[in-house]
Amino acid sequence: MSYLERIKACNTADPDRYLPFLIDEQHVGWLKPDFAHRLADWPELFSLSRDAVQLEMGFSSFEERSHAVDEVIRELAAHGVIADYLYEPYPVTPGDRDDAMMVIDRGAASHFGIRSFGQHLNGYVVKNTGLHLWIARRAKDRRIFPGLLDNLVAGGLPWHISMHDNLLKECMEEAGMSPELAVQAQPVGTVSYLAELLTGIKPDTLYCYDIELPQDFVPVCTDGEVESFELKPVETVMDIVRQTEEFKPNCNLVIIDFLIRHGLLSAGDGGYAQLVSDLHRSL
Repeated sequence: MSYLERIKACNTADPDRYLPFLIDEQHVGWLKPDFAHRLADWPELFSLSRDAVQLEMGFSSFEERSHAVDEVIRELAAHGVIADYLYEPYPVTPGDRDDAMMVIDRGAASHFGIRSFGQHLNGYVVKNTGLHLWIARRAKDRRIFPGLLDNLVAGGLPWHISMHDNLLKECMEEAGMSPELAVQAQPVGTVSYLAELLTGIKPDTLYCYDIELPQDFVPVCTDGEVESFELKPVETVMDIVRQTEEFKPNCNLVIIDFLIRHGLLSAGDGGYAQLVSDLHRSL
């Protein structure tokens, strides 16, 4: 499979099959029609039409909206419409994370088709034999993508924590990385994609980071997310991305972005311009 096909595999959603979700006439998400009809049970909160679902205007503040919709989400979770209530608030925003108009629980994020945000860290080592990447293998008891390969550190970005603090937390939990080392991670941009899940659309933006690690550093997972790590030559990682299904799908995008930025993919390669463009799906 080509690198372009890896990107296409993450961009599977067709927004035309969904209803826009609006707050104060701003588009903040996408709803499956059948899920939208469930929300009709709360007419004081949601106004449904053929073309969209609007959160009623009477809830004017961030806190009021969040509380009112959270009660609905908890009831839907209690009746099994939403599989899990995860106690992790995610921003509901028409644009950037800082433009959030309310929060909803992570367990309902894809049902409402809201933008999701995450942070992924490429940890690399420069040896005499060339560039190597630390690759994690997810624990087999994980609910999502058990046993697949992952970036050294990767996690969602909840609402009530700064990007800086969340990155340090994830680095410590997933790789045993000290704050003094983790702060050396360099922000290098984003990748974005529009995936379709069984529960709905996931418009996802991943903030990407690179860190050059000492040759004697060995990651250790402290939160059970990862069962093992392996330091692999970058050429081996490239082959795994192209030829296997071993990586968690969105990690392929983060790695392709890394390869471009480090000059491991050339502008002379076929489809290079499209590759760069397709890593940044408009959401």
